[in-house]
Amino acid sequence: MVGMRFSLHRIALVAFALALTSRAAVAAPTLHLVGDSTMADKKKSPPNPETGWGQALPAFFRDSTQVKNYAADGRSTKSFIDEGRWAKVVAALQAGDFVIIQFGHNDEKADRPDVYAASRGAYRDNLRRLIRDVREHGAVPILATSVARRKWNVAGDQLVETHGDYLAALTAVAVEQKVPLLELNRLTTELERAHGVEGSKKLHLYYGAGEFSRWPDGVKDDTHYSEYGAARVAALAVQEFLRLQLPLSTWLKDK
Repeated sequence: MVGMRFSLHRIALVAFALALTSRAAVAAPTLHLVGDSTMADKKKSPPNPETGWGQALPAFFRDSTQVKNYAADGRSTKSFIDEGRWAKVVAALQAGDFVIIQFGHNDEKADRPDVYAASRGAYRDNLRRLIRDVREHGAVPILATSVARRKWNVAGDQLVETHGDYLAALTAVAVEQKVPLLELNRLTTELERAHGVEGSKKLHLYYGAGEFSRWPDGVKDDTHYSEYGAARVAALAVQEFLRLQLPLSTWLKDK
């Protein structure tokens, strides 16, 4: 009887080892993040509360090194390509990788020819190019609508949408190209509304004079995120991974 229990124990150990070996044999893909300042990594020294939601995203994965953030402040689809940043992403792609693309905040700046891309012109064409390049390397493109700005109407009972036709243009490309779409604009709009006029300041950068050396006179920034805000938006992105049943969800932490 003892010998039988010992044999069963050995069988269980062997099965467990095989399961681990099988799991390890499936290499985790890399998630590449491409976008603007709302997604980008921010330097934390000297102390800096500003955080991109892409910077907060690795905490949701079992292996944080799996997430590579190429997003950069002030960039649009146009400038990201023109500056050679996109070429670096393409060079790093491996079959099976994923690429989240979130642009629009800067493409809409018509007074800035270095970043401006018309919603139904260059912006749409640039998105198509990014999708094509990703697929040509055997990777999976994912589009994300631009996150909402904290802009309330005078009455303080409605959040004002600031992205104009860019949301519809990106959504149309997602449908046309059959690309998964993270509905971050809708979800972050709901997040802002749920926090209310005053509470939503916590999502962004509202600090008094002298609190941080980079803002000696204080700051009131309704676009970029605090550490808290970035973590909340990253959680919304993860929520979208699960809703869309993206294979990427396999590598999320269980808790």
